[in-house]
Amino acid sequence: MISPQLSAALTGWLAHCQALQGAAETTITAYRADVAGFLSFMQMHHAEQVGLGPIARITTTDMRAWMAHERARGVGARSLARELSAVKSFYRWLSDREGFEPTAVLSIRAPKFTAKLPRPLEVDAARAIIDRVECQSEEPWVAARDVAVVTVLWGCGLRISEALGLTGRALPLPEVLRITGKGGKERVVPVVPAARAAVDAYARLCPHELTRDAPLFRGIRGGPLNPRAVQKVMAASRMQLGLPASATPHALRHSFATHLLAAGGDLRAIQELLGHASLSTTQAYTSVDSARLMEVYDAAHPRA
Repeated sequence: MISPQLSAALTGWLAHCQALQGAAETTITAYRADVAGFLSFMQMHHAEQVGLGPIARITTTDMRAWMAHERARGVGARSLARELSAVKSFYRWLSDREGFEPTAVLSIRAPKFTAKLPRPLEVDAARAIIDRVECQSEEPWVAARDVAVVTVLWGCGLRISEALGLTGRALPLPEVLRITGKGGKERVVPVVPAARAAVDAYARLCPHELTRDAPLFRGIRGGPLNPRAVQKVMAASRMQLGLPASATPHALRHSFATHLLAAGGDLRAIQELLGHASLSTTQAYTSVDSARLMEVYDAAHPRA
């Protein structure tokens, strides 16, 4: 257990992140776990309950000991870099409030790691997924629902949480949707005709009343559709089609971006459509596009 002082400081920082930075609930949960784990280690490392005073005097040696401990328990470089980022953010906030020098913490470099490229589906594979998803349920309205969800994910580039966050207010789907994404950031997303048609077909068959303030996509008993149900139907469909495990609901969002880019879409426009805070995040799709171009080139021009 960390000291009451530190516990209160952690709660205050998380409230700051949520109120001023608009951090999502999942982000807050991850921040809490990362920083609480760090503080617990420091308490164990110093063999005493660590309060604000000892925390202000943490050295680079202490930091390296924590990072070594994390790697020893199997935390990968990417995850450790995320943990360190949360710890540094907490320290910046705490040092401003308490008036101590945070350099020992802020100067520690994150471990290097190779950023994973998005793994989108080919256009034909995305279409095949939608066709196959329709065959996973014998209940017509459930089959129509599953088709509607995956079509919206691919056709609008939504996160699964954003798609399942739609309410009956969205019916009938307009030509553009206003989506509130991560950090409370709002964006406008065009809705392709196929997505509108799929959602209309689902709405006509759904046995549950789709009121304006209730979830648009429903589970069997009428409650909100669980993301796990979408993941399961995608998993069954990809296995039947012989597609890799990377063919997930989120891969449809990646596919939306990559297919737009391949069709000549502007990177800044795609950034806005995806709701990325940073262009560098969107630029990962240019790497995917370049990698595919080289695969085509190598196949067309094999070495002698």
